[in-house]
Amino acid sequence: MKALSLGIGLMTALPAAASGITVHKSPTCGCCTEWVEHLRENGFDVTVNDTRNLNAVKIEAGLTRALASCHTAFVGDYVIEGHVPAADIRRLLDEAPEAHGLAVPGMPIGSPGMEVGDRQDAYAVLLFNESGQSRVFTQYP
Repeated sequence: MKALSLGIGLMTALPAAASGITVHKSPTCGCCTEWVEHLRENGFDVTVNDTRNLNAVKIEAGLTRALASCHTAFVGDYVIEGHVPAADIRRLLDEAPEAHGLAVPGMPIGSPGMEVGDRQDAYAVLLFNESGQSRVFTQYP
């Protein structure tokens, strides 16, 4: 029975770990590149699309200005906006809430890709719906 439980646990853990994520970013954005590395280091298969017209991507994704950041990604049926930690993306995929996606508005220092020494600004990862309404999904620190 333990082997069966372990097998089921591995099967449910694999989809999030093996998830492909597509990131749309500016070709010159260093913090976006650092965020992509963070995702790869945490087991995501990342495809990068460098684009100079991120606004079109954000509009098509249904993002509001209040949620906007410097890059937009897609994983499964979800939109990921900004410097969202990989652990929160995994949690989103594991819990599969009825939502449009996650966002970290702006570019908070200390979020993945925005590391500056030991500095850590407080920031929230927001879970949002298709009309842009949001609630806190995770609060840091």
